[in-house]
Amino acid sequence: MKRLNLRMQVALWLLLPLLALLALDACLTYQRAMGAAHAAFDRTLAVSLKSIREGIRLRDGEIEVDLPYLALEMFESNDGGKIYYVIRDDNGNALTGYADLPLPAGRPAAPYQTRFYDAAFHGQPLRMAALRLPVHDVPTAQTRFVWVMVGETIEARQALAREILMGSLLQEGLLVVLALGIVWLGVGRGLQPLSQLSAKVSARADDDPTPLDANGLPSEVAPLVESINQYIGRTQRMQLSRRRFFTDAAHQLKTPLAVIQAEAELALRNGESPPHGSRSRAGVHLRRLNRAVRHAGRIVQQLLSLSRFDADSGYHHAVERAAVPLHAIALDATLDWSPVARSRGIDLGFEHEACVEVHGHADLLTELASNLIDNAIRYAGDGSVITVRVAQHDEGPLLEVIDNGPGIPIDEREAVFERFYRGSATQAVEGSGLGLAIVRAITRVHEARIGLSDAPGGGLVVTVVFPSAIAKRAAPADPLTTCPSQ
Repeated sequence: MKRLNLRMQVALWLLLPLLALLALDACLTYQRAMGAAHAAFDRTLAVSLKSIREGIRLRDGEIEVDLPYLALEMFESNDGGKIYYVIRDDNGNALTGYADLPLPAGRPAAPYQTRFYDAAFHGQPLRMAALRLPVHDVPTAQTRFVWVMVGETIEARQALAREILMGSLLQEGLLVVLALGIVWLGVGRGLQPLSQLSAKVSARADDDPTPLDANGLPSEVAPLVESINQYIGRTQRMQLSRRRFFTDAAHQLKTPLAVIQAEAELALRNGESPPHGSRSRAGVHLRRLNRAVRHAGRIVQQLLSLSRFDADSGYHHAVERAAVPLHAIALDATLDWSPVARSRGIDLGFEHEACVEVHGHADLLTELASNLIDNAIRYAGDGSVITVRVAQHDEGPLLEVIDNGPGIPIDEREAVFERFYRGSATQAVEGSGLGLAIVRAITRVHEARIGLSDAPGGGLVVTVVFPSAIAKRAAPADPLTTCPSQ
């Protein structure tokens, strides 16, 4: 379906209200025109009343009516429509004229006061004028009141009102057309900056990272340009993040893959011409090969995690969050790493002072806890003591991993969150230097705060403080039991 352009849409949106206003104005104009026509033609009725009034006399107690020639001529003329008249005495009896012309409603009018009103006569609308006046007989000193009424059909008035209305409609219709033309030209002129901006965007190269220039553009277009520049920035950062990921992956996988190749070749040579004791040597090579493969697999997993959690990639904006029990996440991670800890003689324990919930993503929080425990097991050393602790801090839910290993020097605690950084005390330990970088990326996703400190008696404490918890409940006596419901 073809979409209307902006100028057409604006013109249509203006046309409909303008037509509605034109219809309303037509009604009001017609009413005003009828009022003006009544005012003009009512003067003629008033003149007719005055001319009839001159021919009414009271003689010997009887009312005599002698219509003037001017009034008779006016009644016989059809130029102003049909005219009817009647003269009644004060009792309502018709003396002359059309006897069924209606009297005005309401109280009798004051003497010499002309009253105008609308009425119907034989199915025709009339405009009536009524005058109540006293008639005096000087010799007998008698006075009687008479009603003089003149009615006129309203065709001429309507014709005049329609003529005024048509003239007004033609004038206003012309103004509407001119207004739409001005709007059409104005919108076209106002859209020129957008056309120029569109041409600039279309002419840009695919790898052009420079932001669009907003100079010379209207202020209303500036937010659009800013949004486009932000999108260009996000795209560039995403591309940079991807390139960095491939570069890091190639750099870190080169050595393990080379070891895998060398160890595999040695194992093959021993398999082709086995000397004395070759089985034991082949086992050594295969064990090294297995360690290298595991190391390469973990590096690949961590690099993929960093690529997904990279703050520049925008992934943290798309993460769906929900109420997650932090104590349950930490307990599950502790249980998962328990076999590894036992194989190295490490005392891995879990403590929690409160059952708390955080607003986050369960899988990401599981990976955060797993990386902290893995780092503690890897760098604290065999026979160490590691405690995973969950509590409700004043600032929010708290997750701590405490070990009694060699710790991290104060001057290196910020650097260990960088990719591939290996501390001076852990150079001999197998690892990639990506665990804490992944942890910090996940804390950023959850708007949490991570810190490193010394453990009492030596060692390291890694503390993650989350924003205010959704729920807080007292811990049961047994940390492995389910928290009581509220």
